[in-house]
Amino acid sequence: MATFEHAVKKLPGLKVKTDGFVDLFWPGMLLVEQKSRGKNLDVALTQALSYFPGIAERDLPQLIIVCDFARFRVHRLTTNETFEFALKDLHKHIKLLGFVAGYKVQTIQPQNPVNIKAAERMGRLHDALKASGYSGHPLEVLLVRLLFCLFADEPKRSQALDEQVAAFPYVNGKLFSEPLPMADFTAAMREALLDACALDWSSISPAIFGSLFQSIMDDKARRNLGAHYTSEENILKLIKPLFLDELWAEFAKVKNNKNRLFEFHKKLRTLTFFDPACGCGNFLVISYRELRELELAVLRASITDGQMTLDIHGLIGINVDQFYGIEIEEFPAQIAQVALWLMDHQMNLRVSEEFGLYFARIPLRTSPHIVHGNALRLDWNEMLPAERCSFVLGNPPFVGKKEQDADQKADLAPVFAPISGSGVLDLVAGWYVKAAHYLRGETPASTA
Repeated sequence: MATFEHAVKKLPGLKVKTDGFVDLFWPGMLLVEQKSRGKNLDVALTQALSYFPGIAERDLPQLIIVCDFARFRVHRLTTNETFEFALKDLHKHIKLLGFVAGYKVQTIQPQNPVNIKAAERMGRLHDALKASGYSGHPLEVLLVRLLFCLFADEPKRSQALDEQVAAFPYVNGKLFSEPLPMADFTAAMREALLDACALDWSSISPAIFGSLFQSIMDDKARRNLGAHYTSEENILKLIKPLFLDELWAEFAKVKNNKNRLFEFHKKLRTLTFFDPACGCGNFLVISYRELRELELAVLRASITDGQMTLDIHGLIGINVDQFYGIEIEEFPAQIAQVALWLMDHQMNLRVSEEFGLYFARIPLRTSPHIVHGNALRLDWNEMLPAERCSFVLGNPPFVGKKEQDADQKADLAPVFAPISGSGVLDLVAGWYVKAAHYLRGETPASTA
């Protein structure tokens, strides 16, 4: 993997005495510069960096380690982080060297607390409406519509509107098509709504907020807000090794070749993502956001002499219709679909800021494929044929044998029919069995 005394050309004019040999070089991973005990590690790091012009771009290291046999300094180039420690404390920092055993460092940003703050404010509005007698399905739909509007979109309401109001573009009638009874707003409700409007919704994650939003509808869940959803950090820990890291690595290989980059971009449009227990869509929405981030990088690499090769509207290919989900409850299924639209809106704003051209997908002609149904009873192939599915992901519910109700046991029976001793398995095992059949192109007993 690595070589000692690797010869490279040094940077001309550098005031550091060097023989042009790297003490240890692992292409694409590590460069080590070793000094005598007590020597200046700043000088050692500068010398290590001086070798970079003589190294092919594809072989540039991710880490630099300089050491004087008593102190280590580890410099992570991808994040510009530096860690320094004494030899006697090596065991406390051994994770920094985990890459030698094949471990990869994942940089995951912590959850933004504004998501919980937004959910709490929507929760107060929910409580005020419910206390007034406005409850059930109308309350759920109204809150989803308000959530949509808080992301700065507005549906067209009539052909006879004031000219200034009519200037707002038409969004989509589907979310607003169902007639709802009027909610008699009180002063307290108005204050709760204005309090929610005061937040900067551009910094809120539609994926995570969706689950928090669902929890405000459940008094028990509200007391432990945010405890029963898969965090963004954990979703990234799953999707990065599943597909994202590989796609970014492929992009790095083709970004300087216009034809290969074009083919890679087309490939991104063909990928499909399926979560058969999607809840409020956390996994799908964050996967969509990360895919759009990769597409932005592709578009940047496509710029020639500061100009896009084509109009930006014709270049954005990735869309919400690449995402599929099944959810057993109606309200979170509705949130999942809206959350994908909201993330699409946020990413379109990113495109507009990036290239100085307004980009929006309204009316919303393209929809995500979110089905309100029982994933253990449905034939997944009817929703997305296995041969068209790129990735199956998600976090199905865990319910132990003793905690399962009669309906859940009935759902599992046909799935587990040919498996001896399956009665002791957790509810989540049903998704594993169905996924195994699905990936192999088989039809399980539950859908035969």
